[in-house]
Amino acid sequence: MSEYVPASDVVPKKSTYPKSVPYIIGNEAAERFSFYGMRSILVTFLVVQFFNPTANKALSTVADAKANQLSHLFVTLAYALPFVGGLVADWFTGKYKIILYISIVYCLGHLLLSMFDSTLNGFEIGLLLVAIGAGGIKSCVSANVGDQFDVTNQDLLSKVYGWFYFSINAGSVLSTLAIPYVYQNYGAKWAFGIPGILMGLATIIFFSGRKLYVKVPPAGVNRDNFVFISIYALRNLSKKKEGESWLDVAKETHNPERVDGVKAVYRVMAVFFFALAFWAVWDQCLSEWVLQAARMNRDINLGFYHFTIIAGQVSTVNAIFLLIFIPVFNYWIYPFFDKIGLKTTPLRRLGVGLVLTALSFVIIALIQTKIDHGGTPSIWWQVLAYIVLSAAEVLVSITGLEYAYTHSPKSMKSTMTAIWLLVVSLGNFITAGVNSYIANKGTYAPYLAGANYYWFFVSFILVFVVVFMFVSPRLKERNYITDPYVDDVDQNKIIADTNNL
Repeated sequence: MSEYVPASDVVPKKSTYPKSVPYIIGNEAAERFSFYGMRSILVTFLVVQFFNPTANKALSTVADAKANQLSHLFVTLAYALPFVGGLVADWFTGKYKIILYISIVYCLGHLLLSMFDSTLNGFEIGLLLVAIGAGGIKSCVSANVGDQFDVTNQDLLSKVYGWFYFSINAGSVLSTLAIPYVYQNYGAKWAFGIPGILMGLATIIFFSGRKLYVKVPPAGVNRDNFVFISIYALRNLSKKKEGESWLDVAKETHNPERVDGVKAVYRVMAVFFFALAFWAVWDQCLSEWVLQAARMNRDINLGFYHFTIIAGQVSTVNAIFLLIFIPVFNYWIYPFFDKIGLKTTPLRRLGVGLVLTALSFVIIALIQTKIDHGGTPSIWWQVLAYIVLSAAEVLVSITGLEYAYTHSPKSMKSTMTAIWLLVVSLGNFITAGVNSYIANKGTYAPYLAGANYYWFFVSFILVFVVVFMFVSPRLKERNYITDPYVDDVDQNKIIADTNNL
């Protein structure tokens, strides 16, 4: 005889975390420690060890430019490769194999950095391998987190991504504080060796969870993607009919819905173009600004404690204020302006963010002017610039990702993240080109020395701001989130790809 159990008495099964999650988060924390630890001393080491070991003031401009060029080329490659790594994983190998095998390349790169600390060619090979490692796994690691969940525990995914994001920042902050101290007190071999040890630990942690991972198999080559559709449309432009988009010709051989998705990608890319100004200068806070900090008064007197901060440690301020500003903007600043009638649309946020970016570089240029005239300004002035830049990062970087997701269909959201990372790469490539011009003593290189270098980038950003003011009102927009009949937002994927940066 069966018993009737009232629905109200049925206790829903409690969701449980996948057993693989601790291995993924531990791997990410250790990997980010290794990456940002190495970057915190990179430009300082390159100048002191290779480009100006005698600290000759006459060589400082060219030496700094060579170090900055190499640093920005490293970042260019590291942010260009996620696009390739994601395609290889999705089409051929799956995420697990890419993460494991490329992590081994990553470890080898760190090993070469510590081994060839007195040989530039060997050191550059190490940088190349680290860039391949960091870039190759970037697009796979956060997506691998989402693969571990199913319908029974989807409610826990946002919490896990919260811990995932925390691990990124924890690894970054700890390494930026620790590695410059190790470099100053124990030398380059240990300073580059410890990040290598952490990357080795990251690989071991990831491999240890191999029997617990949900491994999504590769899906094979998908020709209905952004690249194939764009190439086909370009090759068949002669078939375009009057009144049609140049992409519509691709509907002959490709999924029409995917072709419309590619149209959305190009609309968003018009907005991404203006974010290029931000990414051309942001990474300078981990290179040019570090070299500037070394020439400043870095004594910190808190009243109850007095110490001298190391130049490579100053960038920690960025991570701290970024974490503070994210809730401040989301829960106070945006609602305040919305309430008084100044709606904070994504395009307005982007525009204000670019203005703040220029303002941060105005502060840096004024600092450099004082240094050029023999002064040693307080490091607190650079901290102020970091605060302004952190606010700009919230307005540009986070808003840019939000705009990409809300203005592209579900089928193209991963593509938009890859293109966003390519914008970061291209921005760094531009800055590397400027530094290459200075290093090779181009005709106008003397006009880019000292504070003029930063004033150049202030002007560079302001040109983008002026053009943005005229173009933004004319940009065609289509929000795929507010219209549920067009597309439903995949919130978990948004979180995954946002944390992939």
